[in-house]
Amino acid sequence: MDRKILRGKVIALRKNGKTYSEIQKELKVRIPKSTLSDWCQGVPLPSEYGPRINLLNLSNCEKGRAVAVVVNRRRREEFLQKLRDRNFYLLKKTNKHVLKMLLAMIYICEGSNWSVHRGLVLGNTDPDLINFYIFLLKTCYPDIITHDNLRCRIGCRADQDIKKLEKFWSGVTKIPLKHFNKTTVDPRTAGKPTKRKDYKGVCVINSRGTEIQLELEIIARMFFKNLIKKGH
Repeated sequence: MDRKILRGKVIALRKNGKTYSEIQKELKVRIPKSTLSDWCQGVPLPSEYGPRINLLNLSNCEKGRAVAVVVNRRRREEFLQKLRDRNFYLLKKTNKHVLKMLLAMIYICEGSNWSVHRGLVLGNTDPDLINFYIFLLKTCYPDIITHDNLRCRIGCRADQDIKKLEKFWSGVTKIPLKHFNKTTVDPRTAGKPTKRKDYKGVCVINSRGTEIQLELEIIARMFFKNLIKKGH
């Protein structure tokens, strides 16, 4: 195309409010933007050009953020997978003794101790931890702890649906609803909407076993004291 004709078309498109990128695309030519800027110097732009550019910039920013979210999510998953791969060997080290140590550590951190309550009581919001705790109890004390003697209670916020929460945790724990004690609603949350939509309340698992409770506390504290001494 003749350069003079091409320049005239560029100016005409610019007068109509086209961006330099749109001009390049429409004319299907590779003209440097610096050249287009030089050709269009002093060309009056329509009044709607400014708001349109703002919308285009906003749209491009949103697209950029969306791409960044996808990229960061992929990088994070790759990083997490490396951590899984690096520590997978630990699963092969587990035996009943290791599981009992894990149970003791979980219980002393999340469970109710003997001085406060007699019997096994542990509450948490994480379904995986609750299920693992039940598994450990039944594995380490199969002659004492069975699924039938486990009881469940939910602690929740005032605006939550109690029946839905009980159904959710019954599905997680496989404890039938007839073995659920009355759900406890935190009165401090009245009038305060729950911000986390995925929050399912606190699941509290109760079971007989004061001797087990004491034993788990003793095991954990033995490790606390003896390993620290060895470290020094």
